Amino acid sequence: MSELKRTPLYDLHVSLGAKMVPFAGYDMPVQYAPGVMKEHIHTRTAAGVFDVSHMGQVRVEAGSIEAAATALERLVPASILGLAEGRQRYGLFTNDAGGILDDLMIANRGDHLFLVVNAAMKDQDIRHLQTNLTDCKITPITDRALLALQGPGAETALAALVPAAGKMRFMDVAVLSWHGAELWVSRSGYSGEDGFEISVPETEAVTFANALLDQPDVEPIGLGARDSLRLEAGLCLYGSDIDTTTSPIEAGLEWAIQKARRTSGAREGGFPGATRILDEMENGAARRRVGLLPEGRAPMRAGTEIFNGDTHVGTVTSGGFGPSLECPISMGYVTSDCATLGTNLEAEVRGKRMPLMVTGLPFRPSTYKR
Repeated sequence: MSELKRTPLYDLHVSLGAKMVPFAGYDMPVQYAPGVMKEHIHTRTAAGVFDVSHMGQVRVEAGSIEAAATALERLVPASILGLAEGRQRYGLFTNDAGGILDDLMIANRGDHLFLVVNAAMKDQDIRHLQTNLTDCKITPITDRALLALQGPGAETALAALVPAAGKMRFMDVAVLSWHGAELWVSRSGYSGEDGFEISVPETEAVTFANALLDQPDVEPIGLGARDSLRLEAGLCLYGSDIDTTTSPIEAGLEWAIQKARRTSGAREGGFPGATRILDEMENGAARRRVGLLPEGRAPMRAGTEIFNGDTHVGTVTSGGFGPSLECPISMGYVTSDCATLGTNLEAEVRGKRMPLMVTGLPFRPSTYKR
């Protein structure tokens, strides 16, 4: 087993009393002294700082931003040519079978594209880019940390340090200055709350993190609460809710395929798996990702099998307790005929069938600043 990597904030986590665990090859904080439940609620009611420096940051350049966007459209179903400067959008790397290789964020930084990819997949994603976009310069960013500041108090906290951040809208990106350090800021996140993701030079990472933590109502938050927050927000975790066996349409991610890339669009198809994906957009998929509300207090976790009478119809991919909702919540895939909201199904938990109901996603409304 290879030695775990450490982010630039490792020593800070330890000094704050974090419980460290292996995650995606890194030694990461899963929780601090208050525990997952309180960290979750704090993010929903105030603001929390997450270390997401383990994720991959990648720069994509060509002769022009249009050339870089055109090239990247060969790998993702999203409209990158339609992405304005200073804006970002969610994207998916797909394979020839229409499955999902990874999900990522894509930003137009004016003269280049800036990508943020998942930690566990970043080496594979970088090879994928380098192999398939030989007409582009692919530069992994290895000297910057990445922080997420999430919650209703995020704007006040960040604007106290960088006032211009308060003027940003959801999915805006900007380069801002803090004490001479260049911050790459996006107004986005993985919690369903308003918030920001901030790429900061690793030499300034601890100082900047402490400056955020010095703001009123800002606390450090670990991976445990990050997972429960994203589950309440109905957001996918790669490797659990989406992978190479799921298509974007099965996953309910058709909104990430803009009109220009759809059937009869200006740049229809042209991405891996387009034949299957566009067919499913027109005719439907055999299964769908749905929200699931178990009856009672027992969580139904990943791998729990779902039945409609004696017929197996699906599987839970993520599940746990929703602290904001004060009840167990799950999501997973069921056959399309069972995906209608309000459908009553059963799940097998420890050899017993337990009731659950199909519900919409997200489980609670998002609070992004539009």
